[in-house]
Amino acid sequence: MRPTHLIDRALASTLPAVPRPLVRHFADRYMAGESLADAVEAVRVLNAADIEATVDVLGEDATGADQVQATVREYERLLAAIQEHGLRSTISVKLSALGLEIDPAMARENARRLAAEAGRRGSFMRIDMEHSGLTDATLDIYRELREAGLEQVGIVLQAYLRRSLSDVRDLADLRPSVRLVKGIYVEPQAIAYTDPGIINRNFLELLGELLGNGSRVAVATHDRWLVDEALRLIDRRRLAPEAYEFQMLLGVTEALRGQLVAQGHPMRVYVPYGSAWYAYSVRRLRENPSIAGYVARDIARSFVPGLSRG
Repeated sequence: MRPTHLIDRALASTLPAVPRPLVRHFADRYMAGESLADAVEAVRVLNAADIEATVDVLGEDATGADQVQATVREYERLLAAIQEHGLRSTISVKLSALGLEIDPAMARENARRLAAEAGRRGSFMRIDMEHSGLTDATLDIYRELREAGLEQVGIVLQAYLRRSLSDVRDLADLRPSVRLVKGIYVEPQAIAYTDPGIINRNFLELLGELLGNGSRVAVATHDRWLVDEALRLIDRRRLAPEAYEFQMLLGVTEALRGQLVAQGHPMRVYVPYGSAWYAYSVRRLRENPSIAGYVARDIARSFVPGLSRG
């Protein structure tokens, strides 16, 4: 491991002690802001650049029913704003934010409520995947919604989980809309691959399987090698733009994002917003030590003019 990587990991491990203003330095780049108006403006900017969006209301650390219901109401306001402003955007939800770890029945009802509202407003709801303890429940709720006739709902699958190929095959009858990601939660080796090369190979195997069963796939990665391999697969299969899209996080690998858009590939950016920005940002930084190191160096440059970006 290179010295810079060791330093980045050390910085990430200290994040709980980092003052909120410094974490906000990260948050301001990688989230839209705290309000619905901030999210609307961020999506407008993306749409103007021929990029679509999916918006996430932060709040997966919900600890009570009141907090959950506030998140649901905010999603309803968001769906109304997307329609009112004619934004090219969908929504992404985490079932923990809808109460899954408090009361699964409550989460099911809230997911059904939002999926129905998304459909009524001509939008789309993606159910994010979380830690492995919630995988079965998440897939069960997704299937329940689809079997209830709620077609405008998609799911996320994680390439680092050993079970994901089986999950793809189990879902094949639904021809699901899938966002395919590597996966970022820390999981035991018994259930998750840890070698980057193996994860990348599994990602491509899953991508091929999904495209083969007629799923529409969102290739969600910032890994240039994976992007290039996905492009080769798209070209080999002569896929129409309606069959796939690329997805990236707000503020990440913007140069690569721009290249893909310029080449005519569909692009969607994940736009988080809300008052729960601190917990979201700390988690993102801890899960991505290289970003923690980047932020630390960026902050240092603001105090030491002329400091190298090397």
